[in-house]
Amino acid sequence: MDNRAEVREFLTSRRSRITPEQAGLPSGPRRRVPGLRRSEVAALADVSVEYYAKLERGNLAGVSPAVLEAVARALRLDDAERAHLLNLAHAADGSDALTRPRRRRTKDQWKPHRSLQWTLDAITAGPAFVRNGRMDLLAANRLARAFYADVYADPHNQANLARFQFLDPASRRFYPDWDVAADISVAILRTEAGRNPHDKDLHDLVGELSTRSDAFRTRWGAHDVRHHGTGTKRFHHKAVGDLTLAYEGLEMAAEPGLTLTVYTAEPGSPSEESLRLLASWAATEEAASPARPSATG
Repeated sequence: MDNRAEVREFLTSRRSRITPEQAGLPSGPRRRVPGLRRSEVAALADVSVEYYAKLERGNLAGVSPAVLEAVARALRLDDAERAHLLNLAHAADGSDALTRPRRRRTKDQWKPHRSLQWTLDAITAGPAFVRNGRMDLLAANRLARAFYADVYADPHNQANLARFQFLDPASRRFYPDWDVAADISVAILRTEAGRNPHDKDLHDLVGELSTRSDAFRTRWGAHDVRHHGTGTKRFHHKAVGDLTLAYEGLEMAAEPGLTLTVYTAEPGSPSEESLRLLASWAATEEAASPARPSATG
């Protein structure tokens, strides 16, 4: 796959954010570029300037793991960025074709196994759901459907968290820390684009959001990536108010590329009580609309 533009922009963006002082180099006068010069990165990675310039032009095909690791150290990449660089290199030389699933099923084609839905439904203390790297909500328990009621409410969101984040005004209320949540959403999509560069649905989603949202387009151009496994987030739900929830994201061994996420509240906290109120609200909503289909993807 020709991903030279992606490689070039990623390496350039990482180089521009490192100051000479951070790299242990003298700053010197009249620096015309932000961050490090190519020659400085080459020296830190112990490769020739010509060779590093070739890499930064996007030519990662055939580059050895040792050189990639040296470049990662020189650019002070974190674990997510290192993984992203390796994914870009694999895509450049075609080796990603050996590891990615044979069929890339769309949201409409994928359905949870009965046992998976049973597992989700057995989680009653907090929202639990399955998403893919495009941030489509594929399966959910009752609390997650109630928790993301605003996402499911507007059919234009297509049960996609990124569309909700950038195209639905309701997201500004739902995420009190909207800018942080937006950064995370784009970093997840950018990570997925490096891991699965052949996903047409992802390309279409990125194109749609880039066209319709300045906030998305600016963040997409930053080339930030992240591992989204555990943490704490703040929310404001229209029915129960403010919640502070911890989350754990678990990669599904039986379904590569899918993540099971569970939200929970600190025991004895106001947020735990809010989750109980949310469960009651969800039961009331379902009783009032018995004909409404389950929103599991």
